[in-house]
Amino acid sequence: MLAASLMLCSCFKDEAANAECDITQVVVHTDDPSAMFYQASDTLKTVLYSAKEIIFEVRRDADLTAVAPEFTITEGATIEPLSGSAQDFSAGPITYTVTSEDGQWSRDYSVAFTPVLKTYPDTICYDFETYRLYESSKYSYFEWYELDDDGTENNVWATANPAYTLTGLKNTTEYDFPTAASEDGYEGSCAVLTTCTTGTWGRLMNKRLAAGNLFLGTFDTDSALTATLKCTRFGDGIRFDKKPVKFTGYYKYAAGENFQDESGNYVEGTTDEADIYAIIYKNTDEAGNAFMLYGDNVKTSSQIVAIADGKGSIPETDEWTAFSFDFDYWQEFDYDVMEERGYSMTIVFSSSSGGDYYRGAIGSRLMVDKVRLICEVEE
Repeated sequence: MLAASLMLCSCFKDEAANAECDITQVVVHTDDPSAMFYQASDTLKTVLYSAKEIIFEVRRDADLTAVAPEFTITEGATIEPLSGSAQDFSAGPITYTVTSEDGQWSRDYSVAFTPVLKTYPDTICYDFETYRLYESSKYSYFEWYELDDDGTENNVWATANPAYTLTGLKNTTEYDFPTAASEDGYEGSCAVLTTCTTGTWGRLMNKRLAAGNLFLGTFDTDSALTATLKCTRFGDGIRFDKKPVKFTGYYKYAAGENFQDESGNYVEGTTDEADIYAIIYKNTDEAGNAFMLYGDNVKTSSQIVAIADGKGSIPETDEWTAFSFDFDYWQEFDYDVMEERGYSMTIVFSSSSGGDYYRGAIGSRLMVDKVRLICEVEE
């Protein structure tokens, strides 16, 4: 009877208070999870017993000033700051302390929300299938454009063809201009760039040749005689909302027979070279003024963020040959600037790399087709 009484008494004793103090799970509730997280499942974290840090990966522009994580903790334990209370995580991690039910033990956890950038590949295609003839009473020449998703013609491409009309050369058809179209592309149509003589006018003006060119931007015909290097307005109006990583396409190239300098003197031992490159640059300067690249700074400006330059890597070939150039970043790419439309893009092709300064070989011919800009876009 005594033993039975002792056993009965033991059943009425209070259980010992829990000595454990662990976080087992954290969840973040938000009205729009996609504004903060890449995936809905990212809102929940299961915490291992050995963990001391709890890190949520969130979108780069997520608002972290008032986040209220909710914790599942050991039964009877308490947590400080309180579960579900809004905290400012924008300045970095916050320490949460879990104290056991018996008050004898505690554990600190560092909880952080880390902005990360996740991207997916995106490819922009230029196939040179959409072009038209500009026709006047004296001349006709080719112009290129792209089609927007709604079918609108977008005049993003420019050439120096309008300036070639100043030469006054007779019997000139659209195929005699420095930049023309051809149906003999890698697939379908392509652009054909040829370095042409400027005739008597060119000798008088000391502008003896005109390189074929095609570029993203605009061409200012009014400056053709007074400020030649300001005619080519590279990237003008071409706002760019992606991070380019690679520039590819197909080409054929044949250099003209006699390379000449800006004075028309033949230069022995020099072979003409084509130019193929793409550039992304900041379209405002440090003072906030609008900025664009011209012929005199297109590869040297401090505004350039990245360039994919094929100069010296375009050997002559009479077969369609692939080219591929990686973008070399001179400055860190800033996605905030991108979102504010602060970057512009240009792609440039020329049959003579020195054509801006009237150096090259008459007859040099570059054909281009199936051009691609391989980019990264934020998810």
